[in-house]
Amino acid sequence: MQQKRILVTGGAGFIGSHLCEQLLKQNTNDFVYCLDNFYTGQKTNISHLDQSYPNRFEFLNHDVIEPITLDITHIYHLACPASPVHYQKDPLYTMKTSFLGGLNILELAKKSAARVLFASTSEVYGDPKVHPQTENYFGNVNSFGPRACYDEGKRATETLMYDFHHQYGLDIRIARIFNTYGPKMNQNDGRVVSNFITQALSEKSITLYGDGSQTRSFCYVDDLVDGLVKLMDTPDLHFPINLGNPVELSIKQIAELILNLTKSQSELNYLVLPQDDPLLRCPDITLAQNKLNWHPKISLEVGLQKTIDYFKSIRI
Repeated sequence: MQQKRILVTGGAGFIGSHLCEQLLKQNTNDFVYCLDNFYTGQKTNISHLDQSYPNRFEFLNHDVIEPITLDITHIYHLACPASPVHYQKDPLYTMKTSFLGGLNILELAKKSAARVLFASTSEVYGDPKVHPQTENYFGNVNSFGPRACYDEGKRATETLMYDFHHQYGLDIRIARIFNTYGPKMNQNDGRVVSNFITQALSEKSITLYGDGSQTRSFCYVDDLVDGLVKLMDTPDLHFPINLGNPVELSIKQIAELILNLTKSQSELNYLVLPQDDPLLRCPDITLAQNKLNWHPKISLEVGLQKTIDYFKSIRI
């Protein structure tokens, strides 16, 4: 079997590090390059891979906004700050990472004749008027606001993917990833699950924005990685595909579930809803089920308990 030489950009991040590990485990012949600059990724997420797979894993300290030359066959392009705390810290850098990073990775794929999978996001749907969200929905996105650097950056990269496919015949995949959680989340990333677990374990107030009625659907990271790999390995899927868990809960319900699992006495504290924060978010995964034979298998309760156990293990 011919060896795959796989590049994972953002490979030291939350999802990227899980993906690198899964790729190394599932095929003992493949070589994985993990590219990251630790803007939000963490060295501790991948340090064990150097030790466990010394002849099949290589870390590249590199920023995707700069071109890179490699001999590769497959690219998973995940590099981009993904939580509001991180992508709003330097919105111009976020835009550069999305557009220049996407352009550089696509040029690399073109030169190498590599298949490239882009990790897009449910944020391309904005604050949706269609529910649940299907891939043919164009979205309701504000291009002139604090979330635009991320939302529009991802939309622009999807356009680059489309143009490279139609102009050069590049073999592309686009995964629109909905909320994902699990071990290796950054406890300071400001996301719902990490926030609530950290606050609950510290017996601090649980911060909800708005009245807590806005909805999300959370997919455990192992299920998401399985979907990414299936999408990469399935031929002729040159269009966006939603990957997420269609089980929809309100933010308040998520908070109450985490309080119950952690046995925390924390109280709920309601704050002002941030600008452009989506009120509804739930994927229609019919396309993924039909084309990839994929659906999430890990229940929210089981996944949250695994995540809580991880957060307990890293507490100082």
